[in-house]
Amino acid sequence: MPAPQSSVLKQLAKSLFRSKGIKMPVNWQQPTGDPNAKQYSDAFKPEERAVAPNPMKLFVPASVNKYHVAAVNKTSDELEEFIDGICDAICSAWSQWQTASTLVGVVINGPTASVGQLVGPPMFPLIMATAPKSKPNHAKYSNAVAQAISLGWLSWQASVKVPGLPWYPAFAAFPSPVAPPMPNVPIPLVALTQVAQPLSQSALKPIMVATLGDPMAQHHEPLFDSIAGAFEKVFQMWQPSTIVNNVLGTGPVPTFAPPYVPVGPVVGGVGNMIPGGLT
Repeated sequence: MPAPQSSVLKQLAKSLFRSKGIKMPVNWQQPTGDPNAKQYSDAFKPEERAVAPNPMKLFVPASVNKYHVAAVNKTSDELEEFIDGICDAICSAWSQWQTASTLVGVVINGPTASVGQLVGPPMFPLIMATAPKSKPNHAKYSNAVAQAISLGWLSWQASVKVPGLPWYPAFAAFPSPVAPPMPNVPIPLVALTQVAQPLSQSALKPIMVATLGDPMAQHHEPLFDSIAGAFEKVFQMWQPSTIVNNVLGTGPVPTFAPPYVPVGPVVGGVGNMIPGGLT
């Protein structure tokens, strides 16, 4: 499949953040007991004391007071702007990587393909090219997210190998001294050997937090946790839906000796994927 749509990543990240039920103002308590409760109530007009909150906002107002609801709306809108921007940037980078990536150095013996190396451009500059940077906090948060995903992606990418798959049936007995380039049997990406743990929520979030390096940054931990969790889920959907195509294999047939040996297996062949072969 193509790189995931940013709308899916956005919805997942916001849903995960919303599920945390973070109240604003933090640690606020309703005044109780006379005269405190009455004094607090009298400070507001009747129409300001109870306003219906929007349940789709990222935060939960600590009360239905108009000003608490307004503060939640403002802060939620600002954070949603960042989530939308960074998710757009991640998915744009993902698409660019998928278009440029290739599988090289696949070893072919008979019909079987093995080893190989998945290569592609680094994700960090691709993400940062369009990530939110206009506000100081946005730039710092974008850098943290991009660094974590780029490092995790590089580690996952390096782990991808072909585990001995029957990609080239015709190469078991080929009637020529050299087998010409032929595409592999298409197969889901998830069928390749790989270690996806570096792209898990539990791996990405600590890197984001450490890269930010600011324990007092507002709401950074739940934000990073939500983005990392959404990214992991989208990656898990992408793996089995993405097909490895157009790994062109070729190689010698050393036992080919007509008319006595009219066919033979490819031995020591190589396969390389045309960029964009992950579809």
